[in-house]
Amino acid sequence: MAGIFQRMSLIFRAKADKTLDKYEDPRQTLDYSYQRQLELLQKVRRGVADVATSRKRIELQANGLSTQSDKLTQQAQKALEVGREDLAREALTRRSGIQQQLTDLQAQHAQLQGEEEKLVRASQRLQAKVDAFRTKKETIKATYSAAEAQSRIGEAFSGISEEMGDVGLAVQRAEDKTLQLQARAGAIDELLASGALDDATGTQKDDITMELEQLASTSDVENELSRMKASIGGGPAGGTQAIGGGQASALEGQPAPQAPVAATDYQSQPAAPVQPAQPNAGDLR
Repeated sequence: MAGIFQRMSLIFRAKADKTLDKYEDPRQTLDYSYQRQLELLQKVRRGVADVATSRKRIELQANGLSTQSDKLTQQAQKALEVGREDLAREALTRRSGIQQQLTDLQAQHAQLQGEEEKLVRASQRLQAKVDAFRTKKETIKATYSAAEAQSRIGEAFSGISEEMGDVGLAVQRAEDKTLQLQARAGAIDELLASGALDDATGTQKDDITMELEQLASTSDVENELSRMKASIGGGPAGGTQAIGGGQASALEGQPAPQAPVAATDYQSQPAAPVQPAQPNAGDLR
């Protein structure tokens, strides 16, 4: 039975230690330790103040006894002057007792002064240790916070964190949706280009339609150009002059030749057909 209870106690302590380790924050532990050190340092300082107060009280008592001793000495001197030796002896006896008290107070004063100096040195050493611990504490806390943040972020993006495990899944879902939308957009563009899908707006045309429209547009341009050439070539002299501008400019100022026409045959014979002027090939470039 004793072995069973020992095993149960060991298991309970192990589980309790694991639970405490899980919920323990080193930063809080360090702050608590620093607070305890400050409290101990404050106690040491209060001890120094108490010892200094006792020393000061002894000094005041010693000063009072010294004053009494001096007064008794003066009284004994006066008693001798008036012939009262008995009073002088009593005053000197009392002064002797006071001197014994002063000796004891001086010993206590020296002891308290030594203790005070020890406590002051101890307080200074403790203050230095507390300051060093505070610096180390803040450094450890900053390092721990940085390591904790780095660990949490790494666990979150790797998907193994218990608190932030959804972050990795959210990133994966976002990437999957982005790839799916990109693939869908590319597939729709290919189907519209091939003519498998109709564009309701009419702005999207397949390659064959665009090529046919380009050929039709080129044919219309060539037909229109040919018609304009024919119109310009078969027009009046003004048109010929517009085409052959160089020749018309060369003939300016010369009188136009008069064709001989018989008076008798003017009404009967038809006029000679006017030959169309041949366009200058250089002007139609």
